[in-house]
Amino acid sequence: MNNYLKYGLVFIGILVVGTAIYFFALPSDNHSVSEHQDAVYTCSMHPEIRSDKPGKCPICGMTLVKKVIESHVVENQSIDNLLKPTDNFVIGNYQTTTAVDTTINSEIKLPGIVAYDPNSAVNIAARISGRIEKMYVHYKFQRINKGQKLFDLYSPELLTEQQNFIYLISNDVDNVSIIKASKQKLLLYGMTESQINALSSSRKVNPRISIYSPAHGIVAGTEKMENTSAPEMSNVGNNTEALNIKEGSYVKKGETVFKLLNTDAVWGVFNIIQGYNSLIKINESIVITSELDKNDSFNAKINFIETQFNATDKSNRIRVYLNNSTLKWPIGLRLQGIVETSPIKGIWLQKEAMVSVGVQKIVFIKKENGFKAIAIKTGKEMDDFVQIVNGLSVKDTIAKNAQYLMDSESFIKTTKNHE
Repeated sequence: MNNYLKYGLVFIGILVVGTAIYFFALPSDNHSVSEHQDAVYTCSMHPEIRSDKPGKCPICGMTLVKKVIESHVVENQSIDNLLKPTDNFVIGNYQTTTAVDTTINSEIKLPGIVAYDPNSAVNIAARISGRIEKMYVHYKFQRINKGQKLFDLYSPELLTEQQNFIYLISNDVDNVSIIKASKQKLLLYGMTESQINALSSSRKVNPRISIYSPAHGIVAGTEKMENTSAPEMSNVGNNTEALNIKEGSYVKKGETVFKLLNTDAVWGVFNIIQGYNSLIKINESIVITSELDKNDSFNAKINFIETQFNATDKSNRIRVYLNNSTLKWPIGLRLQGIVETSPIKGIWLQKEAMVSVGVQKIVFIKKENGFKAIAIKTGKEMDDFVQIVNGLSVKDTIAKNAQYLMDSESFIKTTKNHE
């Protein structure tokens, strides 16, 4: 009997202790948040090494250090949006806007500059090999008139041809065809009619021949110098740069000694701002003003659109051919071109409501208690507006300034389709 009583008391004691542990030691189910601790072993020198067991670092061999990580389990579904990553959903009260279905036209302002027209350039080449005895042109960008003496050339080959011509007119006067051919050869070597007539009268050879300019223009240099088809502003202002060809230099037959750039016909070269390439067409009207007088404007036509990008700013360029016979447009003068675009109908959105992330365009669409990032497809750009091609409608409410909602520390994750 005493044994039964004894075992009964022990059973009751175990039951009381178990009940106390159940109600007081374990966490309550009514708590919205339960906490537990996880142990992980990591290297103090290489924190990327993580293990659930003690050991040594596989990189440096140091003993792994135990680290306790607290984790929280959230059961309250009312704060789900707060737990979403900030690159997907943003909680907050921000100003909103909507896209508009309308027609927009605009004025495109294009910065430009006056440049030489390389198509009107004249190359002055040596017609015969020889040595330059005397130079009459010394500097780059020196203005030359037609018929102006450029340099004197000494040529042994020219000396031989002059001697042949004198022999023919002295000893074989009746052989008209041979004399004519010899004279033509002297003309091809660069001698003028007056020089040949003087040679016939004096019967004395002159191994030096003076070369005259066949046109007027600006000296751009020699073929050994940099290409000056479209000079930059810094090159234009340096009008005292010496030429590479000097007295005593040898030139070969066919070698370009000078390049003359014509200033009567020049180019107006304008940069197309990115996003406006498809709006500019050949023969479209453009209003041009210069930095000399912004109130003095005139209308012109777009003559050419370059297909390759400008290496400096990766933009396209257009050309407008300008008549500069009155020298109104100095080379290097900065211009401003204005092109009026045709009206374009579509869904338009203010640019500040969109943000570019790599190749994607992002907007934040309004949800019940926040904003969700979605990707959209855009088209043309007009002033402060961008055309919406896909991903957004006029019924959608979005954040007015997307930059405020952008997470700067993580890459924006977007969805192409939204509810």
